[in-house]
Amino acid sequence: MNRREAVAAALAHLAPRLPEFETEAVIDRALASPGLRNARPETGAWLALVTYARHVFTEYDALLDEGYDRDSARHFVLDDLNAALAEWGARRRVSDEETAPDDDSEMP
Repeated sequence: MNRREAVAAALAHLAPRLPEFETEAVIDRALASPGLRNARPETGAWLALVTYARHVFTEYDALLDEGYDRDSARHFVLDDLNAALAEWGARRRVSDEETAPDDDSEMP
């Protein structure tokens, strides 16, 4: 199994209802991110999923643009982030104390 297949398998387990288009975007993110490139497939898939959902399905970037710091912006979008994860069938949730991932670069 190559790296892409391993991340895809992990992602399918983590978020079984994630639509195919979103799946491909998350996998691409996990493979392209320098910080995730060498992570275990399960870790890379989870962190890429959270980052993708935060940037695409919440107002996170808008809050940053308004001058909120990362921690505050993450706090304000936490419910929306977890709602997206739940919709995709993810059993795991992000908490206010969780600080990963640190890569807040613009989504590809």
